[in-house]
Amino acid sequence: MNVKRIDLPADRMPRKWYNILADIGQWMAPPLNPATGEPIGPDALAAIFPMALIEQEVSSERWIDIPEEVLDIYALWRPSPLIRATRLEKYLDTPARIYYKHEGLSPAGSHKPNTAVAQAYYNKKAGIKRLSTETGAGQWGSALCFATKMFGLECIVYMVRVSYDQKPYRKMMMSTWGGTCIPSPSDTTQFGKKVLAETPDTPGSLGIAISEAIEVAAGSSDTNYSLGSVLNHVMLHQSVIGLEVKEQLKIAGERTPDIMIGCAGGGSNFAGFAFPFVPDKLNGADIRIIAIEPTACPTLTRGTFAYDFGDTAEMTPLLKMLTLGHNFVPPPIHAGGLRYHGMAPTVSTLVNQGIIEKESRRQNECFEASVAFARTEGTIPAPETAHAIRVAIDEALKCKETGEEKVIAFNFSGHGLLDLSAYAAYFDNQLQDIDCSQEAIDKGIASLPRI
Repeated sequence: MNVKRIDLPADRMPRKWYNILADIGQWMAPPLNPATGEPIGPDALAAIFPMALIEQEVSSERWIDIPEEVLDIYALWRPSPLIRATRLEKYLDTPARIYYKHEGLSPAGSHKPNTAVAQAYYNKKAGIKRLSTETGAGQWGSALCFATKMFGLECIVYMVRVSYDQKPYRKMMMSTWGGTCIPSPSDTTQFGKKVLAETPDTPGSLGIAISEAIEVAAGSSDTNYSLGSVLNHVMLHQSVIGLEVKEQLKIAGERTPDIMIGCAGGGSNFAGFAFPFVPDKLNGADIRIIAIEPTACPTLTRGTFAYDFGDTAEMTPLLKMLTLGHNFVPPPIHAGGLRYHGMAPTVSTLVNQGIIEKESRRQNECFEASVAFARTEGTIPAPETAHAIRVAIDEALKCKETGEEKVIAFNFSGHGLLDLSAYAAYFDNQLQDIDCSQEAIDKGIASLPRI
């Protein structure tokens, strides 16, 4: 058989989440109160998050039990398969062995439900009736609408305007699961009205959409805010991905992978895939862990490691992270999930420590890799996933030059079946390769708070 699909038996699905803070907590800078510059306590987050998630956010416990109610819904698609890309290997004529973790088989088509289900569960237990959130490409918004429907909650989603226009069927997914999707910036919030008054033709940004969603949550006692990336508890929930990969590689008879690759916007799919392998690297394992981002939004590769707000309206605590500045508005590329000004503090810290490598790619070369993948392996990738495929192919071609039989693994974070307009633009030579100007970065960095 040419295709090697490694399925983990259902009874071996992870029953605990892995918490990276147990191993890197000593390097982490605390969140700060922007008014005082002092570290915040759990109570500062209680207005928009349930206490169970706040406790996970600050926990230093290495393993945290996954509730049975969450496991029951995970079982709709988990464990997800690890697949060896033998047809892609043959096409590239490489001695490398390429594996991808297929997270596109969830109901929402991406990795996002891994945390959406958990967050909906904890909010339901806390008596919350509605969740508000933002979404870039629509993957996260779709996932949260699915998750809230599973637990009988309402959901309101602020979707970045450019993606709202590019990907109309994401809105249809959200509506099917009972959610409400609003293009951001909008006239439904005070901050949205302010942005529209100042820049009526703005493509929007995740920072703006986050501000709108937080405003809604902060203004209603029965509504909480839900975030799909960046924060520690989100990274925690996504760790089921990498924990499964560890077991599946053993079943495949492989040693620890030589190279692990994931696309990175806020950091959630990358962290979920790679973080369970970080302790191995810290203990001497020879693993390269690569985070890949678009050149149009080069948070990792050209950002500044500093305290910054997570949103544009300056409503969040200050987080120490790699950032382009909370006022930075990325160009309207199709990989909407990778258009965020900041990066998860945990990912940023590991990059700053030299444990994680970072790279960037232009969107045309990523779509070229994505089409090669689709024409060999069959599944059409999301534009975000295309970035990871690009680097996996590049590393496999290096192996072709050197003759090294390396094991390359990447996270297939989501399918692209609702992103076909992006493929149409690629085939029509309508995609622009955008390199972020230094002027735009300097302008964004100038907005950093003085801490």
